[in-house]
Formats: sequence, C-alpha cells, structure tokens
Amino acid sequence: MDIYSSSLSPTTNNHVVFSPDCSHFNQPLLHGSDHQSHNPKAEKMENQQHPQSGTTFIRTLLNGVNALSDHQSHNPKAEKMENQQHLQRGTTFIRTVLNGVNALSGVGILSIPFALSEGGWLSLILLFLTAIICFYTGILLRQCMDTHPLIKTYPDIGELAFGCKGRVTVALFMYLELYLVAIEFLILEGDNLHKLFPNASFKIMGIRLGGKTAFVLLSALIILPTTWLKSLSLLAYVSAGGVLASIIVVGSVFWGGAVDGVGFHERGRLLNLSGMPTAVSLYAFCYCGHAIFPTIYTSMKDRSQFSKVLLLCFVLCSFNYGTMAIQGYLMYGDDVKSQVTLNLSIGKLSSKIAIYTTLINPFTKYALVISPISIAIEEWFSIYNNRAISLLIRTLLVISTVVVALTVPLFGYIMALTGSFLSSTVSMLFPCMCYLKISTASRKCGFELVTILGILVLGFLVAIIGTYTSMREIVNHL
Repeated sequence: MDIYSSSLSPTTNNHVVFSPDCSHFNQPLLHGSDHQSHNPKAEKMENQQHPQSGTTFIRTLLNGVNALSDHQSHNPKAEKMENQQHLQRGTTFIRTVLNGVNALSGVGILSIPFALSEGGWLSLILLFLTAIICFYTGILLRQCMDTHPLIKTYPDIGELAFGCKGRVTVALFMYLELYLVAIEFLILEGDNLHKLFPNASFKIMGIRLGGKTAFVLLSALIILPTTWLKSLSLLAYVSAGGVLASIIVVGSVFWGGAVDGVGFHERGRLLNLSGMPTAVSLYAFCYCGHAIFPTIYTSMKDRSQFSKVLLLCFVLCSFNYGTMAIQGYLMYGDDVKSQVTLNLSIGKLSSKIAIYTTLINPFTKYALVISPISIAIEEWFSIYNNRAISLLIRTLLVISTVVVALTVPLFGYIMALTGSFLSSTVSMLFPCMCYLKISTASRKCGFELVTILGILVLGFLVAIIGTYTSMREIVNHL
C-alpha cells in the first residue's frame, strides 16, 4: 500500500485544490438540478467576504489533502494551462496500470508472510476475498464519480454524499493513515539497518546510541532535509519505482529459498483462528489504494477502460502478494517475522539486495507522505508563506514520528492497526456508504444491495475486532 507516494507520481494529475468552504457541490447540485450560470458579481462579493470570515480548522484541514503533488504558491494561470495540457494527453492504459499497481504495492509486501503465519493456510482465501471486495468498492467509487462532473478526489465523494462532514471525515482518515505510514517507515529503517549492522553505534549530540534506536534517529536525521523541500517532484519519480522494488524483493526472497539453501520445507498451520483478525487487518492494509483511485480515474485518457485497469492491477498485485506469502511461509513457517527481510541471512547476496531495496523506498517516500499533513497545519495557522515556521512545523512532525516509532517499535502490529482501523474503513466502509447515499437505485432490494450490505457488515467486523486485537497486541508487547 503506497497510495500517497504513488499519488505524487509524475504520471498522475492530482492537482485539484479543495474548496475551503466545502462548497464544491451546492444544494441545487445535490438535488440533481442543472449547473447555474457563472455570476462574476456574486463571485466578486464572495471573494470580498472570504477574507473577513477567516479560516477555521476544518476548512484549512481540507486545503492540505489535495496538495499532495504541488507545494508551490498557487498560480491560477499555470494551473489552468496544466489542466488543459493534461486533458489533451491523459494517461495511457499501460501507464495507468503502472500507477494503479504502484498504489497497491508497498511495504505490505514485507508483512504478507507474517499475515499468513498468523491466520494459517486457509487465510489465503481471505486474502483473495479482500482483493475481490476492494476491487468491487473501487468500482463503486468510479460510479460515485460519474454522478457529478466536479468530483476529482475521494473527499469530494464524501462531500457529495454527506456534505462537509463527509469531506472532513474522509480527510481525517487519510491524514491519520499518512501519519502511521510515516511511523512505519522509520521502524522499517531501524529494523533492517540493525539487521545489516548489528554491532554499529553512533554518537549523536554527545550521546552514544546503538541498536535500532540509533538507526531510527540516524534515518530521521537523513530524511529530515527532504521534508523541508517545497517541490518533491524528484522524489516522486524515484518513489514511482515501487512496482519494480516489490518485484525485486519477491524475487530476492525466492532466490534465497531456491538457491541459497533455505528451502521451502516448513509446513505451517492450516488454520489459526486466534491470529485471523491480525491476518485480515494486514490483508486490508495491502489493498487500500482507494484514496488515489479517483485521481487515477480522472487522469485517464479513456475512462471507459478504468474497470479493466483496476481488474488488471488487482490481479497483478494479488499474484505478487500471494507469491510472497506462500514462499515466505514455506521458508520460515511460524517463525517468520513481521518483516520477512529480517529472516534473511545477511551473508547472501540475494538477502542484501532484498534489504537494500527495502531501505531505499522509505528515504524517498517519507517526505511525500508527511508533506500533506504539514501543509494542512500551515494552512490552519495561515503561515504557508512563512518559511521559518513551515520548517519548524515539518521538523516537529518528524520528531513526533520518531518518538512514536521508538516508543512502539512494532512494525507488524502497527500495520495491522492501520489496516483494521483505517484501511478497512477507507477501502470497504466509505465506498459502500457513499454509494448508497448518492445512488438511489442502489437502495432497491436486489443482489447489489445485499452485496453492499454484506461488505459493510464484514468491514465493520474487521474494523472493530481487528482494531481491538491490534491494540491488545501492541499493549502486550510494550
């Protein structure tokens, strides 16, 4: 799951500015009436009144969600030209597939063997069931977007369905998921660097530190300057290689089992009911690319191909996830760790390739996932143009993620918490709820309604039971 870093991919247009007053869809539009004609006088009066009204927290919070790809000052002419050029070219079928696969492929690939060990072999059925459900809810998002021409992003769908509260709720869940992903990046860096250099220690500000703590702090110090950048286009190009990185990691792990002598001899368990909530939560995390699906859809040259694109993306990612889960579990059985790279022998070339490939992504993607949060805070305090305060906010955000990463260094269970509480909500619950609210035809008794209600029940169960289990495991391991 790399939805936020992939949303910054140069091949994807995500420059859609949020309306600070949640007025993308006024009341007549919500009731299906025609668009009103443009009124320059009314617009001028509104613009004159806006500075007097100030900006509330909720309004400014929403401003930052869609600033994922452009951190420069707003330029209406440049934005208009950019949108016109984008409409002329669009993204091709193949490029859109790459964007979609990059949105679904991420650090979840490292924990998928651990998820299988938690649930047992039969939980593979739930892995593919989760993929089918998330594919279907992705189609529901597209149908929601087709109901209104102004819908460009996921929060837009939330607003059309439930008004400003819907937009705020979707935005908050996106921000919270971003924050937890940033924390996981630091934990991943600390774990894998300690695996490579177990005896290393560093002296930071006169204090000698060793182990994972030292590597988390060192990684944060290296990453910190990237969060100060206003333009992250270069990092976006590098992070777009997430698809290739996932393939390399899967291939390296397979090489370790087939060639380097580890073998595929572990039998594992057929079913482990006690670990099933953790397994399903991790599966949900892997398939949560829904926040970027609307952007991918609007960027396409031929939007009628979206269903085929989405299907191909889910098939490819499911094959990749399934391959990694099966080979990792066969290699290490119930001893597989929350990151399969931690099981690899560092003396082998394949292991070093897998670990170094794993280490590169967080360095390029951390700034991409933390920037939208900082932008929202800067807009809240109306200090977007104050460079010094902006740097301070971004620095404090990094420090806060370091503190959490050192306090709760449990990669697998934090990922499970993210998957159960946030990913299942964003990928299962919100799409169904928005679709039922927007589409009156969907409320008629039939197969579609039964399917959607079934997904809602399953989504709520995953969210409640998975969140409770993840929090319990985190507390028990502290």
